Amino acid sequence: MTAAALLLLLSTFALVFCLGLQSQLVNNGHGIAAFCNSLAIGAANLVLFKLAPNASGWEIAAYLAGGPFGIVASMFVYRHPITAQLLRTTRHKK
Repeated sequence: MTAAALLLLLSTFALVFCLGLQSQLVNNGHGIAAFCNSLAIGAANLVLFKLAPNASGWEIAAYLAGGPFGIVASMFVYRHPITAQLLRTTRHKK
């Protein structure tokens, strides 16, 4: 696997992870965490915009593989007890 393929895998993982997490954060009223998370979404997008247009076969496969792992990881992390404890302090009260 080339360095570009590894970067595509990691950036796609990060992007989908952050997008999945963002959905949970916004839907559950965690505005501060959602604000900070959107910076990570932007950073992952920048890497993808740089590398994806010139992707070869292995790089395309790496790009496609990152997403499924990213979304499952975000679901796990959001539901983890430590994450729940951290988010209790950032939730916007209505």
